Amino acid sequence: MALVRDRRPPHLNLTLELPDSSSSGAAADCRLRFPLPPLPPTASTYGGGGGSEYRLSDFEKLEVLGHGNGGTVYKARHRRSSSLYALKLLNSPSSSSGNRAAASREVEILLRTDSPSVVRCHAAFPTPSGDAALVLELMDGGSLDSVLRRRGCRPFPEPALAAISAQALRGLAYLHSHRIVHRDIKPSNLLINAAGEVKIADFGVGKILRRSLDPCGSYVGTSAYMSPERFDPESYGGDYDPYAADVWSLGVAILELHLGYFPLLPAGQRPDWAALMCAICFGEPPRIPETASEELKSFVTACLQKESGKRASVEELLRHPFVAGRDQAESENAVRELLAEAAESS
Repeated sequence: MALVRDRRPPHLNLTLELPDSSSSGAAADCRLRFPLPPLPPTASTYGGGGGSEYRLSDFEKLEVLGHGNGGTVYKARHRRSSSLYALKLLNSPSSSSGNRAAASREVEILLRTDSPSVVRCHAAFPTPSGDAALVLELMDGGSLDSVLRRRGCRPFPEPALAAISAQALRGLAYLHSHRIVHRDIKPSNLLINAAGEVKIADFGVGKILRRSLDPCGSYVGTSAYMSPERFDPESYGGDYDPYAADVWSLGVAILELHLGYFPLLPAGQRPDWAALMCAICFGEPPRIPETASEELKSFVTACLQKESGKRASVEELLRHPFVAGRDQAESENAVRELLAEAAESS
């Protein structure tokens, strides 16, 4: 156990470095300025041309939506168009080195992605204080964690979970196909809108794997949702596979939404680092209620194999009967009913 604790990463001295204007290729799109890739016709847009630059004063902050990795997210209105967005202010580059690195990662990843299962970034720009500001699509249903809490932590029905799993898996499939790993999948980073669309958000600890053997530090993100090999790669599958680690995290998140509480610790136990490490690495597999369908049991079990090499891939999970065998209309309707119940309870 002491050996595992020694794997905690050292403090690093990093700066928020952004690609300069002389860079070429995809990296050049990661500057904190326009132009951005064109938005689809259905996307909410603002401003005049793609060459415009935006200022923090262009937006009116309406309320705090939450605090993510390295920043605060506001519901904001663009003053000129009255369109609503989620405005994320990342911590100033003058703050800690970890925050600077997280800001740089999130900007780069979000400006590279274009998927209906990943929260869209409409713009990114620097603020007078030195912060990086991200203008994101507003997911008006909040996070799945907030939906669970608004419902009094009552379990999500299986048809809704099937739709949520399918959408999250499509997001992971897109990210992984572009060599992007999230490394912090959990209910609070899965957002939902009024239409029942679930999208992956918050890439502060995400990473772009630029080479086949690109080192990918395992001990980042939220401990409760880390896979066993992220604590101790040598004991659980040898080489650390960040794609498989995302699958484990999704499995924990889906089981949590099914149970209504975090599944890897006894109810009421304090989720400190040591308790979580012991439960994840040495504890018995989480208990899935007998009332769950065989398809859900099989799906969660496929995600939560302790050895990363035995864990199902995202592609295999998309073909799993729990996801592929469900009536899509029934599942989508179950998600909408879930949101309606949460709204009535709040």
